Amino acid sequence: MKRLLDIILSLLALLVLGLPMLLVALAVRLDSRGPALFRQRRAGWRSRPFTMLKFRTMRLESDPYGDSPHGADDARLTRTGKFLRRWSLDELPQLLNVLAGQMSLVGPRPLYERQAAQWDDRQRRRLNVRPGLTGYAQTSGRGELTIEDKIELDLYYVEHRSLWFDIKILARTLGVLGRSSEIYERRYSRDKQRESEK
Repeated sequence: MKRLLDIILSLLALLVLGLPMLLVALAVRLDSRGPALFRQRRAGWRSRPFTMLKFRTMRLESDPYGDSPHGADDARLTRTGKFLRRWSLDELPQLLNVLAGQMSLVGPRPLYERQAAQWDDRQRRRLNVRPGLTGYAQTSGRGELTIEDKIELDLYYVEHRSLWFDIKILARTLGVLGRSSEIYERRYSRDKQRESEK
């Protein structure tokens, strides 16, 4: 049922948002040098790697595996990129990942393979479901959360997932869109911060 819902809703969204997405792609291309789409390899369902799609929000010369921006004043962000990030419009191309079965509408956000390689057996249960376009962690604090917080929330989702839980997360996602205070990461890791303070 979840997969069927992913197919139907992602297909409908692509039909409705197809023209706006083309306009966004054009805006990205006109604003800065480089392609409209950003492609990056991520850890997927059952550890299978896949290529995640996004609209490019950073300048072409930026390190694709560098630290995430901590604010809209980050020089790596383009003018269009700041707007896309604020409203999470940069994530829209992942509807294609959902339609292809690499992602789901709801699930833990896809992380780098090197991050997944550092998890213990319990944390790796995060990979027992398809990564999501949105997730429980993204509607529970987002930028205020550390990677440790997000993993715990993701594990809670994996252990309590249901169609009704997915519907609630989708509804909560609409409620947090545009909240600039929640977009940018305040600190990546609580544990690494403690280690650096010793």
